[in-house]
Amino acid sequence: MVMEETGLICLDEELLEKYKKQQEKNHFVRTLDGNSESVSYLPGSTVRFWLNDEPAEYALHWHPAVEMIIPLENGYTVIAGQKKYQLNPGDIFLIPGGELHHLIAPSTGKRLIYLFELEPLSRIKGYSYLTSFLSQPILINKEEYRPIYNEQASLISLLCRDYFNSDSLREMMIYSHLLAFFVNYVRYRLSLDDSEDGSPSDGARSRELAEKFHAVFEFLEEHYAEDITLEKAADVAGFSKFHFSRLFKQCSGYHFYDYVCYRRIKAAEALLLIPSNSITEVALLSGFSSLSTFNRTFKKLKGCTPSEYRSLFKAQG
Repeated sequence: MVMEETGLICLDEELLEKYKKQQEKNHFVRTLDGNSESVSYLPGSTVRFWLNDEPAEYALHWHPAVEMIIPLENGYTVIAGQKKYQLNPGDIFLIPGGELHHLIAPSTGKRLIYLFELEPLSRIKGYSYLTSFLSQPILINKEEYRPIYNEQASLISLLCRDYFNSDSLREMMIYSHLLAFFVNYVRYRLSLDDSEDGSPSDGARSRELAEKFHAVFEFLEEHYAEDITLEKAADVAGFSKFHFSRLFKQCSGYHFYDYVCYRRIKAAEALLLIPSNSITEVALLSGFSSLSTFNRTFKKLKGCTPSEYRSLFKAQG
């Protein structure tokens, strides 16, 4: 259920009892192997939920799954992307898969934690646009996202409830809620993107922008390793480069060339996990014209050199 007065998510007694029974049957403990966490999903599932009340600290680590954290009682501290986030009760925080992060819990408190794979959504049109939003941590709170917060909180409550269903359609129901959650988020962001005063624009305009930027992010997925220009991407969207540059920043949170660098670094991360690839080969394959530029950009975005990154992630290999 959702407490409409505060917008906070809470669990009823029935759900708490289901949680306790599942914990007794299949206790979940977060364990790290070096910097890598291997997510322990339930059999046949790609999602994992639990109500966490441990006053534990998890050192810098990563996992392929997206992580969603919602404090219920007291706050929670997350360090991700070289930025510190202080979460308050009711905040909804998402950490992209593959992002190094550090979790610090208070001495007392509770929080909902979801881990899930995006692969089941990867064949849906618009997925590349979703991944652009998930290129960095997302914080949804009642203050900044007031028009959609209660609906998002309701979807989280449905996620919690359906997770404990024994229905064979359980996984489908869970991903339908996740998809609705992301669609709401993307549409709201788009509704603000072309307004001069920051107020939501009409639905038709939002849908038009969604189509245009879907094409843009599809184009970037195919050509990020090439010499992409702002002018070319603006042509794909059908905007002037100045108008496109403003909209791109509002939509993705990145300036255009910063996003291209980010996408190249994401490609480099995957390539670095292949031991036979030299650092120079990784730089060229991911779109960097020189090794020095690659090393400098990687260090700036990831906080470590490509060689150090490769060492950090050896545990997963």
